[in-house]
Amino acid sequence: MEIYIGTDIVENKRIQQAYEKYKDKFLTRIYTQKEIEYCLNKKEYIQCLSTRFAAKEATIKAYYQAFKEILTFKQIEILGHKNQPAEILLHNIENHCNFKIKLSLSHEKNYSIATVIIYTA
Repeated sequence: MEIYIGTDIVENKRIQQAYEKYKDKFLTRIYTQKEIEYCLNKKEYIQCLSTRFAAKEATIKAYYQAFKEILTFKQIEILGHKNQPAEILLHNIENHCNFKIKLSLSHEKNYSIATVIIYTA
């Protein structure tokens, strides 16, 4: 078994500034519609957006290590579930068999962080 790890940390202020400056243009370039709806319905929506941004960056890093392919932000969808861990869905990728992907998210007032682990057989 091979293990590939990606991690990323984001200053929440950076995502807030991008959102305030570009609004929907920023959101639709980075996030899927489900992600946008999920985050904008949260009280702390900037932290939600920031955490997903970090998760996408971490996924890009781990996926490149595993498969030598660069994903785009929109190919990666981070789905939130009430009282359950978030999960990653990958869209429009080559069929790489026998891999699992795990995600850990965390945020606080100023920073959001994500770690992604890909396991290949």
